[in-house]
Amino acid sequence: MKAIERRQAILDALVLRREDTVENLAHEFNVGEKTIRRDVEKLSLSYPIETVRGRYGGGIKMATWYRPYRRTLAPEQSDAIRKAAQFLEGKEKQALLSVLAQFSALE
Repeated sequence: MKAIERRQAILDALVLRREDTVENLAHEFNVGEKTIRRDVEKLSLSYPIETVRGRYGGGIKMATWYRPYRRTLAPEQSDAIRKAAQFLEGKEKQALLSVLAQFSALE
């Protein structure tokens, strides 16, 4: 995976999860923690990403107000997806819940 692809994947992960640790991201993308720190430093020049110091390595947070998606689901649509997800398992359920996480309005 090229650096630009990895940075986009990190950004996507942070938008979805809202926060994560350097250690977890390094493990997920199979790179060192220094590489993740450099990637986050680059990303923070263009996106509202904060780094947080912590006893166990700290973390990376996406600003709570930042939602890059223009379209959001109406509350009724979000409710319908939640109800439908109850009847699914595995990857199908994860896929549906990821759509919900990406396109739901802030709650």
